[in-house]
Amino acid sequence: MDASNPLQQLLVRGLGTTSLVADRLRSVTQAWVSSGRLDPAQATALVDDVLASLRGENPELEKQTERQVERNLDHLLQDLGLARQREVDELRGRIDRLEQQLRRLRSDTGANDASSYSDVPD
Repeated sequence: MDASNPLQQLLVRGLGTTSLVADRLRSVTQAWVSSGRLDPAQATALVDDVLASLRGENPELEKQTERQVERNLDHLLQDLGLARQREVDELRGRIDRLEQQLRRLRSDTGANDASSYSDVPD
């Protein structure tokens, strides 16, 4: 492992932590099965469910995490005073609609009255 690469260190630590959790979960569920507090099939299902969640195979957890990331990103961009791409696209659409309305107004009022709108681009 490269000590100067923090991303690599984080990844290795995360994998190690996941492995420790899985091992500990297996030992705890085996103890529960031995003591009769848990059925062996339930223990297997519990371990599988928890490990699937740890591996990111839980669609509901993924959706929840995605929503949280979106909220955090929205707050960060707002704090920085930046707009998201969808917000810029919405504004472009509004500008296009306003320009179309202005063109219609120009054509409805005729060339004489439209001279007052000469500073507005086509």
